[in-house]
Amino acid sequence: MSHAIPLSDAENAAKSLSTVAERIVASLQRHGIDCFFGQSLPSKLVLACEEAGIRQISYRQENMGGAMADAFARLSGRIGMVVAQNGPAATLLVPPMAEAMKAAVPMIAFVQEVETPTVDRNAFQELDHHALFHGVTKFVRRLDDPARIEDYVDMAITAATSGRPGPAVLLLPADVLRGRAAPAPFHRSLSLGHWPLDRAGAARETVMEAARLIAGAKAPVVIAGGGVHASDAAEALTRVMEAAHLPVFTTNMGKGSVDETHPLAGGVQGAINARRSIARQTRALLKDADLVLLVGTRTNQNGTDNWKILNPDACFIHIDIDPMEIGRTYEAIRLQGDARETLDLLHQALLEQDLTTRTTARADIEARLAAAWQAFEQERADTYAAQSTPIRPEFIMARLQDALTPETVVVADASYSSMWVAGHLRGCHPGARFILPRGLAGLGWGFPFGLGAAVARPGAPVIAVVGDGGFAHSWAELETAARHDLPLVTILLNNGILGFQKDAETVKFGAWTTAVHFAPVDHAAIARAAGIASERIEDPARIGPALEAALASRKPHFLEVMVDPDARPALSLFAEILDA
Repeated sequence: MSHAIPLSDAENAAKSLSTVAERIVASLQRHGIDCFFGQSLPSKLVLACEEAGIRQISYRQENMGGAMADAFARLSGRIGMVVAQNGPAATLLVPPMAEAMKAAVPMIAFVQEVETPTVDRNAFQELDHHALFHGVTKFVRRLDDPARIEDYVDMAITAATSGRPGPAVLLLPADVLRGRAAPAPFHRSLSLGHWPLDRAGAARETVMEAARLIAGAKAPVVIAGGGVHASDAAEALTRVMEAAHLPVFTTNMGKGSVDETHPLAGGVQGAINARRSIARQTRALLKDADLVLLVGTRTNQNGTDNWKILNPDACFIHIDIDPMEIGRTYEAIRLQGDARETLDLLHQALLEQDLTTRTTARADIEARLAAAWQAFEQERADTYAAQSTPIRPEFIMARLQDALTPETVVVADASYSSMWVAGHLRGCHPGARFILPRGLAGLGWGFPFGLGAAVARPGAPVIAVVGDGGFAHSWAELETAARHDLPLVTILLNNGILGFQKDAETVKFGAWTTAVHFAPVDHAAIARAAGIASERIEDPARIGPALEAALASRKPHFLEVMVDPDARPALSLFAEILDA
C-alpha cells in the first residue's frame, strides 16, 4: 500500500527552483508519458516537454490531434495526451473529446488559459473553458496553485484512467506556467498513466449465480463490446467461451475480441444484418437465446439494431465497469467490475459447475455457426470476388484480408468505411484490433486515428480505410504523416458521394439533397503534393500488389481506389429497399 510522505526541506528547496511547466513535465514522466499531440501551445509547457525528451507529434488541426490521442490510448494501454491554445483551438478539442467520452477512452488535454490578471476582462481569446468542456469530460480544473501541481496532474490522470475511462482537462494560465513552482505539501511517486488504472472484479456471490445460470442455460450467447479491448480481456473471454461452449458475437467496437475463425465465433452483430452479412445468417441464434451474457457493451442503438436483435425474454447477465450501463435497457444480473478480472472470476466459477448441458450442446452450435459462415461466403461471393470496375469495396476487403497478420491494426472512418471493415474482415486471433470511431461515429476520424495508431504501435502494420467524404475533414494531416514519417497505409474509397447520406435520404424521403455529390478530386495527387507516395487505382488487379508494396515500404503510403457509388454495406435500414 502506498502512503503519502511529506517531502524533506532539501527536496522542497530543489523543486522550488523549477518552473510550474517543468514540474508538470516531471509529473508526466512519472506517469510514463513519452509523447503527446500538439501544435506548440502552451509554449512554455511544450518547450519543457521537448527539453525533457517527451516527443511532440505536431498536428495541423486541434480536432485531428485529439483523435490521434484517442487512437493512441486505445492501442497503447496508456493515456493519450493532447495540448492546445485557449479559445478557438480549445473548441476544436470538443468533438474528439466527445468521441472519447462516449467510447470510454482516457485522454488528458492541457489547454492554455489567459493570464491570471486578465481573467474576466475580455482578454484575447478568453473563453469559459469549464462550460465548454463540461459535457465531454470527466474532470476539468484550472491549475492556479504552484504548490499543487502534482496533486492536480494526478487527479486529472486518475479521473481519466479509472472507473469508466474518459477525457480530463487541465487549464494552464500562461503566467502560472512561467512562474516558479512552490514546495509540494506531499510526496507523490506512483505512476498512474496506464489503463485500466484499477482492476476490481464483481462480487463472488453474484459471479457464482451467473455461472450457475450459464451452466444450466439451453441456448446462451455472448455479446462482447469495446470494453473487452479496453480491459485487455480477449484471452479471458476466450477461456470463458471454451469452458462453457458459448457462441460469441461482438459489437462493432468489440470486433476482434475473439478469433473470428474460431468454431464458436459468430462475427459482428448489430445493424449490419441485411443481405450479404454474417449477422443475417446468425440472427436465429440470438432470437433463440434464453440467456445473454453482455461484456463491456453499452447495448446502444447500432449495436442492437434498434434494440431488436436480442430476445427481450432472455435472462441477461451484464459485465461492465460502469454501473449505469448495467440494466440501462435490458434488466440484468449485475457483474459490475473490470471485464478481465470478472471474466477470470466467471471462468473459475464455471469450472465448479456441472457443464454437461453446455458440453452436449457444443457440436450443434458449431454446426449452426459453420453453416452460417458458409452461407455468408456464398451470398457475398458475387461482390467479394468481383473484378469489376468501378471496384466493389467488398473486393478491396478481400485483398485486405489477405494482407492481415496477427500484428496488423486496421482503423476506419465512421459511416460506410467502418461497415465494410466490420462486416467483411475477419480477425484471426483473440485481441485483433479494428479501431472504429463508434462512440459518436463522427465523420473524419479515420485518418487521424491511423496516425495515432502508428505512433502507438511503431512496429506494426497500420492500415486506415477512409471514404472521400470523411477524408476531406482531415487531409491537412497528410503533411503530418510525411513530416513525422509515420508508416500508415491509407486506403481511400472514392465513390464521389456521401454514400450513407444519399442512401438514407433515398430510403426515408425518396430524394436526396444536392450536398451528397462531390466534384472530382484527385486525392492521390494531394498526397503526392504533401510528400507521400501514392497511387490512384482503377484496375482491381492492382489492389493486391499495391497494398503489398505499400506495407513493405514501412513509409506513409496512400492508395486511392475508385469504387462503385452504388455499392453499400448490408445495413438493415436499406434491406429490401436499396439491397444491392
